Amino acid sequence: MFCTAINCMDGRVQSPVAKFMKKRFGMKYVDTVTEAGPVKILADQAPPELLNSIMKRLEISVGVHESRAIAIVGHHDCAGNPVPREKQLQQLQAARKVIVGRFPEAEVILLWVDEQWNAVEVPVE
Repeated sequence: MFCTAINCMDGRVQSPVAKFMKKRFGMKYVDTVTEAGPVKILADQAPPELLNSIMKRLEISVGVHESRAIAIVGHHDCAGNPVPREKQLQQLQAARKVIVGRFPEAEVILLWVDEQWNAVEVPVE
């Protein structure tokens, strides 16, 4: 019934990501773990207090809500991680390794929200 999005706090990306996740996984609810620039936090595994906060919220989503699908989201015009798209795509790949290592039972996908606020799945390398 639940899937999870690790998403930026930017309000422009919430709706397209939730819509994509519901359709992609056929779920009714999308738990959202939001932070400013979470892709950078996960890829760098720092700062530790924000990384731990993200992980604690994921543990609730996976453990209590039984979410088995997690999306890590990067997006155009991110104020919390103001780096070019290509850098964010590299960070997404690194972030995925961190999440898969901690939640191996979940399917972990990557999303990019483009300039038109469309969520697009990014191939895993």
